[in-house]
Amino acid sequence: MNDFFQMGGYAFYIWTSYGLAFIVLLVNLIIPFNQERALLRTLARKLRRQQRDNVDANS
Repeated sequence: MNDFFQMGGYAFYIWTSYGLAFIVLLVNLIIPFNQERALLRTLARKLRRQQRDNVDANS
């Protein structure tokens, strides 16, 4: 098992590559979710403002 983790002396480079790849994949999952949430909040805010303006115009 120790040989597996040391990977013939290249463990640092290999595990660093795996770590960076994992971080990139994780970021590729998180950023779109955050952008979607921000977009939905912006749209909800605009909809509330539009509804408020329509109620004020009808009064």
